[in-house]
Amino acid sequence: MFGRVSETLRAAARAAGERPLPRPRPLPRRQPRARGHLQRKQPSERPQRPGREGGGTMELKKDINAVSIDMLLIVHSEKRRAAQGTHSDLQADPGALLQRCGGFQGVGNAVRRWQKLEGNNLHGNLAEKQHLQQPQVITSYDNQGTQLTVEVHPRDAMPQFLKKFSLAKRLQGDKNGNTRPRQPGGKDAHAYPWDRSSLKSMPLDLRQFEKLDTYASQVTAKSGLDELVTDLLQEAHSDLERVRAIWIWICHHIEYDMAAAQEKDRQAFKPTDILRSQKTNCDGYAGLFERMCRIAGVQCMTVPGYSKGFGYQTGQSFSGEFDHAWNAVYLEGRWHLVDSTWGSGLVDTTTSKFTFLYNEFYFLTHPALFIEDHFPDNKNWQLLKPPQSLRQFENNMYHKSEFYNKGMLSAHPETSVIRTVNGKTTVTIESCAPTLFMFMLNGKQEHGLLSLRKNGMKLEVYPPTMGTHKLQIFAKGHSDIYSSVLEYTLKCNYVDMGVQLPAELHQPVGPSWFSEQMGITKPSHPDPLIHTSDGRCSISLGVEEGISVLASLHGDDGPITEETQRRYIFQLHREKRIELKVQLPHAGKFALKIFVKKRQEPGNYVFVFNYLLCCANTKVNWPMFPESFGNWGQDNELLEPLSGVLPANRNVPFKLKLHGIAKVLVKGQDTWPLTLNREGYWEGSCSTAGCQEVYVMVLENANHNFYSYILKYKVNAQ
Repeated sequence: MFGRVSETLRAAARAAGERPLPRPRPLPRRQPRARGHLQRKQPSERPQRPGREGGGTMELKKDINAVSIDMLLIVHSEKRRAAQGTHSDLQADPGALLQRCGGFQGVGNAVRRWQKLEGNNLHGNLAEKQHLQQPQVITSYDNQGTQLTVEVHPRDAMPQFLKKFSLAKRLQGDKNGNTRPRQPGGKDAHAYPWDRSSLKSMPLDLRQFEKLDTYASQVTAKSGLDELVTDLLQEAHSDLERVRAIWIWICHHIEYDMAAAQEKDRQAFKPTDILRSQKTNCDGYAGLFERMCRIAGVQCMTVPGYSKGFGYQTGQSFSGEFDHAWNAVYLEGRWHLVDSTWGSGLVDTTTSKFTFLYNEFYFLTHPALFIEDHFPDNKNWQLLKPPQSLRQFENNMYHKSEFYNKGMLSAHPETSVIRTVNGKTTVTIESCAPTLFMFMLNGKQEHGLLSLRKNGMKLEVYPPTMGTHKLQIFAKGHSDIYSSVLEYTLKCNYVDMGVQLPAELHQPVGPSWFSEQMGITKPSHPDPLIHTSDGRCSISLGVEEGISVLASLHGDDGPITEETQRRYIFQLHREKRIELKVQLPHAGKFALKIFVKKRQEPGNYVFVFNYLLCCANTKVNWPMFPESFGNWGQDNELLEPLSGVLPANRNVPFKLKLHGIAKVLVKGQDTWPLTLNREGYWEGSCSTAGCQEVYVMVLENANHNFYSYILKYKVNAQ
């Protein structure tokens, strides 16, 4: 084939004023390079993606500044050529001379006509000179389906048939001369399962992109892709930075088109239409990303497949038409995966509206993590060793991107559908840093015990009914917003009626790193569950300087109301610790909530954690503690009487430790003073005869006559 072209090239060379080429020697059939000055850039021999043509270039080396001759060789398969006739998707110029005779004689005739024109009027008028400066493009086919395009143009000009199809950089080839995107192979594969080394498929320091990201996100949309890519690449100095700039621009400027996505037949979006509307579906995102990367000279492919995206139901199976598309991009000798659709934002499941919310996770994602929600049509594009089957993809646990964004490493169970055992299921999460969690069962924060750990959390769930339940787990991370990270489907065939948790039992339960961070240290009860046989318990907590603690008791039934929920707890202060004395009004399960607040700062108390108090003794019927008022100091201590209800017609002993007090009185029907003993306690007694209430009053300054109420007791009716 090259032999038939040589005369054409020599004619072109003579017309260009160059030295004639020596007649090339016969080439061995598989010799990659012709001798002499004629070189052919070999395309990759790896399998090619269906539906695309092979391509190559032929170059003529020159000694003087005259013209260049570029050749584009495209070989069509018999089947594809028959379907397309003699036209090619890569036809360079509609006005080019097309010859359909055998061999490439049409190309030779056209070059000779160009030679004649150039030779006859080399120094003609200005119009003719301008005409001669225009590239001359000739395209021809032989009877075996091979297309040859020859372009003669000024030496310093870019070949027009390359520029027209944005193939200039693509056809330059890599260091091995390969000009087509190669298919993924063994060196692209990453080990499965994930080795926890990185969220990315290559080492990255995201801080290096800060300036580039800011620049790329602020580049305005253009009417043409070439102009847009040129602007984006102003601050990019490597293939990685070029891909990053394109990725950032798409994720910050292209909106997901819900209307188009819901069409029965997925539309094909042209890049120009996307730039104009700045909306598209997943195919448009992937196609735009691929096109821009190729203009930038970076190999990129669009990968179709199944996804666990909008509308996905836990445990569902996949079949039929693929529902998503993403990209593979070739960087530093390996293929890497990106999804600009999911990188740009999210769709609200309730309103079906798209919101821009940049997601770094889907840029060069580690393939062992990408496979959790992306299953390609070709298993090679998983970039995994070993690759996963569709059944494995359907059954494997789906960790949402926020699971990894917020520093989580693993979760157990590893299947999305869980069957309870004796009415209970346990979920654990491992994280690389302390993280706040919460859960919802069927949309409510009930029927579970969630305890925090320094490296994760543990959740015990007790579904209230048999059947199927939806369990969602949320994590907070470094932001102020809880994000959904996991979803499970629970199958429950047994309910333990003995485990009914209070509705007010919030999360987390038990002390943890978070309570320590909030100023509560060294708890006497490190476990969240406290059993009491007589309905009473005492809990001691270390408290940092300047921290105030508030506690309240909550149950689902009985006499506890919002007004009295703190009356079953009496708080004592001893040096840097507080003691919470708790008396339960009856048997059952109760949530003991702990709140804290910095004394010098305004605002409300903040919930930190709660204990679950359990009592099975049906004889328990403890009264409330005495009611305390604002003047009851943080460091005061009440030894007796602890019951808030006093017996009638009795002399009741009192013993208190009060600081900075001049006098103490107990007032019923009459008034009885208390005296200060050597140990620093105020002691005395009071008769409850003839009264319904008893008060403890204090005089803070001996020079004043104004007493303040600090405690109030009720007296039983006779």
